[in-house]
Amino acid sequence: MTAVYDWDETRGAEIIAEHAQQEGATLVILHALQEAFGYVPEAAIPMVAQALSLSRAEVHGVFTFYHDFRHKPPAAMC
Repeated sequence: MTAVYDWDETRGAEIIAEHAQQEGATLVILHALQEAFGYVPEAAIPMVAQALSLSRAEVHGVFTFYHDFRHKPPAAMC
């Protein structure tokens, strides 16, 4: 079951740090963020990029390539 919380930058940073050393970390982190918040907040993209030493464009490319990722909270959360 997905736990859904309002975006919290501190919690987002914790999630990113927890998964940054895993293989395929970009996808793992994006999935973990969506699991925690119900979507991947736009504010998380530069945080992921910095943690993984990637450009924002690289992370955004992964984020937009996979249709599983939501760009905003589900309608019930708005």
